[in-house]
Amino acid sequence: MSKHILIVDDEVGIRELLAEILFDEGYQVHLAENAEQARLYRLEHEPDLVLLDIWMPDTDGVTLLKEWVAQDLLTMPVVMMSGHGTVETAVEATRIGAVDFLEKPISMNKLLATVARAIKEGAARLPPLAVTDEVQNLVVDIDGASRSFALPLDLPLREAREHFDAVYFDYHLQKEAGNVSRVAEKVGLERTHLYRKLKQLGIKVAKKHQENDS
Repeated sequence: MSKHILIVDDEVGIRELLAEILFDEGYQVHLAENAEQARLYRLEHEPDLVLLDIWMPDTDGVTLLKEWVAQDLLTMPVVMMSGHGTVETAVEATRIGAVDFLEKPISMNKLLATVARAIKEGAARLPPLAVTDEVQNLVVDIDGASRSFALPLDLPLREAREHFDAVYFDYHLQKEAGNVSRVAEKVGLERTHLYRKLKQLGIKVAKKHQENDS
C-alpha cells in the first residue's frame, strides 16, 4: 500500500517539484499552500508523513507543529523544510516533535532518503494495533475466568497507549501470579521502573508480592 505524504509549502514551484518527485517514487501526495489548509487536511486524514515548511505567511511551520502537539494530532512523522533555516530553528523543531530537517534547495537523493527513513521510524513508534475503530475481544484468562477488553482507537495516541499498557501489564502480572520481579524480567523493564509504571496505570500489586520482591 502506497504511503500518503502531505506537503505544506507556500511556494507553488516547490510544492509541485516535491510532489512530482515523490509521485514518481510511488507515494500518494497531498498539497497544502498554508497552515490553514494543512490544519483542515489533518483533521480529516492522518498522513504517513508531513513535509512542513517553516516560513509561511499566515502561520509558520513551528507554530503549526506546536498546535498539533498540543491537540494530540502529532501522530505522524514531520520533517521541517526551510530555505532560511538556522541551527537554532532546526533544534527547536526537533525538540518540539519533528523527526528531521531539510534545508532548501533540497536535492532529490536527500529528499528521498529522508522521507523513507522518517516514514520507517514513524511507523515503528506507533502502537502495533489494528487500524479499526476498536480492537475487540482481547481476552485474558485469569484464575479460570475470562475478561474481555476493548481498546478504542479513536482516542488520542497517548490515551490509547495507556489502555494498551494497562491490558499488557495486567496480563503479565496474572500470568506470573503477581510476581513483579518475574514480570520485569519477562517484559524487559527495570523493577523500580515497572513499579512506577504500574502505579501510574492504577494497577495494584498484592502486598505479599511487594514484600517478596524487596
